[in-house]
Amino acid sequence: MRNSLIATNRRARRDFFLLETVEAGLALEGSEVKSLRDGRASINESFARPDGNEIYLYNMHISPYEYSSSPQDPLRARKILLHKNQIRYLISQVSQKGLTLIPLKLYFKRGFAKVELALAKGKRQYDKREAIKRREAERAISRAKKFTKV
Repeated sequence: MRNSLIATNRRARRDFFLLETVEAGLALEGSEVKSLRDGRASINESFARPDGNEIYLYNMHISPYEYSSSPQDPLRARKILLHKNQIRYLISQVSQKGLTLIPLKLYFKRGFAKVELALAKGKRQYDKREAIKRREAERAISRAKKFTKV
């Protein structure tokens, strides 16, 4: 079965330096899974934070399933499913100054909802401007090469 993408966090690569990524499962309820299959989720403003010996995903919006009998809170904290040693490692990294866990992608893999988390450090405004300058310079070079080949 192929992976089906549900949501992406496009601003993450612009606003953060991504140091590491890890794939993790999510503890969801049945109606939330049905909403995810309809593609009704957003991870743009979400982040993960340790709480005791567990990691939770906050501010991930999953719209309530319209045919559900019990109403769900769309912004509730959802538990991230990882191995103990991965959790310990991520908690130790997040406790360092300036590092955070942000979700990059939300998708289904073999029928299970997965989230790709990144250990990230926030960019400053001058870092963003430098990235834009570098990207524009590379684009100009590729255009010049394209015209010299012809």
